[in-house]
Amino acid sequence: MARVTRTVIVRSVKLPRKVFRLFVELEGMYRNMVEQLTMYAVRNRAKSFTRLKALKYREMRNLYPQLPSHYVYTACQDASTRAKSFLKLKKLGLAEREYPEIRSVSIWLDDHLWKPSGLISIRIATHKGWVTVEFKPHKQYWRYINRGWMLASEAKIKLDKRNRQFIIYLTFVKEVEEYKPKGYLAVDVNENNVTMLVDDIAYLFETNTGKLVLGYYYRKKSIQERYDKLYGKKSRIKRKIMRRLKERMKKQDIKWKIANLIVKVAYEKRNAIVLEKLGKKSANNMIKRIRDRQLRHRIFQASFRGNQKAIEEKAKEYGVPVIYVNPKNTSRLCPVHNAPIIYSSGSRMGKCSKGGEIWHRDVVACWNLLLKALRGDGGNAPSPVGSVLDGSPVPLGSTATHDPIGISKSLWARWKSLPQIQSDTILNKMRR
Repeated sequence: MARVTRTVIVRSVKLPRKVFRLFVELEGMYRNMVEQLTMYAVRNRAKSFTRLKALKYREMRNLYPQLPSHYVYTACQDASTRAKSFLKLKKLGLAEREYPEIRSVSIWLDDHLWKPSGLISIRIATHKGWVTVEFKPHKQYWRYINRGWMLASEAKIKLDKRNRQFIIYLTFVKEVEEYKPKGYLAVDVNENNVTMLVDDIAYLFETNTGKLVLGYYYRKKSIQERYDKLYGKKSRIKRKIMRRLKERMKKQDIKWKIANLIVKVAYEKRNAIVLEKLGKKSANNMIKRIRDRQLRHRIFQASFRGNQKAIEEKAKEYGVPVIYVNPKNTSRLCPVHNAPIIYSSGSRMGKCSKGGEIWHRDVVACWNLLLKALRGDGGNAPSPVGSVLDGSPVPLGSTATHDPIGISKSLWARWKSLPQIQSDTILNKMRR
């Protein structure tokens, strides 16, 4: 059984002035505690929550006797997390100051400081007693409620002083058991597409991440050049404008939609998902011999490992097993003859040096990932019980296609799952 957690963000209704002032006071005391504890933790290199609590609990209780005692516990957790992160950056030489700057604070709540009150309100312990606050539920919140997810004991709140509300971070938990796979579904992640091999057919989902990254690269560059001259390199105005571009949001949207499609197909077919086993710093290894700054930036921003993590996280929700295999030569060797594939300059189509088969680079990668999983010679891949799974050879000749079905972003972004009928997809002519 695996424990899966997901965070849902909801907003409270507009609070009465008296109630909101109460929470402003609470946030002020909590912020002071976090600031004092963080400075102490950094100064004394106290990265552990238990150590920080043991050293500072009594002092904080004496300073803030009006607060429920568990606010000291959660402030220690918050401060130890900040201190650990800052000390790591300092060790790497990336910290600009001697001590971290506490800019924004979310109030951490444990099971002694908050309780659900029905489905659309919560009760929060304050220095003036318990206060009930209603929030505005949305579709995502009801989806988790209706699918049997349970609320975890931890939550966070963050004040929005402009709108007299606060943002509530609720954590949902679910226990999921992985099923025993009947087959394997190979997935190859690239810069501009993600390819999936289903029933001997390769589906290529175009993401155009390269164009997206380059577009934002030039926009950010022009913003930096303009605002650095006007306000200096550390301008807050520049940071605000950068955030409005929403580059990260667009990338996350692509990542999670594709992950959702892949996992749903695997779940319906009771297959395990097969991925390349990339290292922790896979992007660094990819750019070792590349001098072009623009290409290096694109590779870093493509987030190959991030796409894999999204698939893995989504797979946990459905109990879909994920297998990692050795990625060596997956796009270089013909899966039929185990001979090198020769690619012409800049082309994604190559020819087997022995049998003469024409292969698309991403299709051959998927087939080799599948074969490694079946043979059990990759990462953590199991040996096949039989066939594709009963001992018969993988049908690379008659039923398999060496060309992928190219599906444009404008099409797959509207899908909830892969269409059952192949004619529902659009066949794009691949570049040879």
